[in-house]
Amino acid sequence: MTDNIKKILLEAQRNELTEHLIYKKLAKTSKNSHNKEILLHISNDELRHHNFWKIYTKEDVKPKRFKIFLYYLISRILGLTFGLKLMEKGESLAQKNYKKIAETIPEVKNIEEDEHIHEQKIIELLNEERLEYTGSIVLGLNDALVELTGAIAGLTLAFRNTRIVGIAALITGIAAALSMAASEYLSTKTENNNKNPLKASLYTGLAYIITVISLVLPFLLMSNYIQALIITFIIAVLIIFIFNFYTSIAKNLSFKKHFLEMLLLSFGVATLSFIIGFLVRKFLNINI
Repeated sequence: MTDNIKKILLEAQRNELTEHLIYKKLAKTSKNSHNKEILLHISNDELRHHNFWKIYTKEDVKPKRFKIFLYYLISRILGLTFGLKLMEKGESLAQKNYKKIAETIPEVKNIEEDEHIHEQKIIELLNEERLEYTGSIVLGLNDALVELTGAIAGLTLAFRNTRIVGIAALITGIAAALSMAASEYLSTKTENNNKNPLKASLYTGLAYIITVISLVLPFLLMSNYIQALIITFIIAVLIIFIFNFYTSIAKNLSFKKHFLEMLLLSFGVATLSFIIGFLVRKFLNINI
């Protein structure tokens, strides 16, 4: 065995031990017995892989403590599915290394299959409430981004006063959030699924209100309406980016497709509203 191959094996061994401890730690803190069983199963698989590499390296390795802390924290805050899938996506380098090692150790193909097929399927079996209500969150975010960026753009050019625009947009946004939450409650109640109508409406309403506050804030803190509008648009892009990154990882969706779709919808409506605001100001002779 060459020094280069041994170095790769030691790194693989260390990664397996690290991931074994991540899954084990998450299993200990999981209150869901179904999820706990799945996490322990994967944890044992990772330990088995570690022991396999140790046969060839004949050395002990130490886990990556920071990686354990980081992915444990991400999984606890943003959800098990997101944290674990993000971790698995970071293993693309390991795939290349496994192919190199397979030339020397044919059994590596079995581990590669476990890592990139079997474990992904097992992760899909995790039950996570926040993913069940992703549709409700998407509804709240989409509507808030499309409606409010449009309303803010129109109001900005019509009134050209940050305080008036901010207050008007905040009132409009909160009223729309309550209306959207009520609609989601009634919609979920009539559907044949396992979602709780009250929870679905709360997820929709909260997503809407958080988006509203984020978009309106620049107008409540700044005096220049053009600068406030630019900051609002930047915040809108960040919200779209962050949410689409999350859903693309957690639900295996195309990030580029959904990001561009949301971006075009939000800014398309904002552009049209900006034009409407200009026309309203001109023809109604508004001067504030």
